[in-house]
Amino acid sequence: MIVSYTTKELDLLARIMRAEALAEGNLGMLMVGNVVVNRVLANCLTFKNITSIYDAIYQKNQFVGTTAPLFTGSATTLEKNLAKRVLNGEYYYPATNALWFYAPKTGTSCSSTWYDQRLAGRYKNHCFYQPDKGVCNTIH
Repeated sequence: MIVSYTTKELDLLARIMRAEALAEGNLGMLMVGNVVVNRVLANCLTFKNITSIYDAIYQKNQFVGTTAPLFTGSATTLEKNLAKRVLNGEYYYPATNALWFYAPKTGTSCSSTWYDQRLAGRYKNHCFYQPDKGVCNTIH
């Protein structure tokens, strides 16, 4: 386990993974989970006071999925198992060191930077962004 969590936080993580990336499949959901965990570990930029999964998910203006219908209701066993994999340290490129992601309009390429952060890569509909080396705690 790379981040401590409660049973409630496991469910929250699984639900935000579903709400943000269900259409991206299991791998897409795992990558969203990577970003959430990275924010807890990073201790930098706008994530300095993020010390738990709960803090990361409910940080103001961060995850639009918290207002989506897919976020309501309990997570499934599969979704919780995916969340456990992330919490146990599984990482997937391009989310390995990413602290941000977004989905550009259909048919649009990822911007090379987003909020002054550099593109780490794209997976299906999500573009992932990471800070420059040395800005945040080293995640990997």
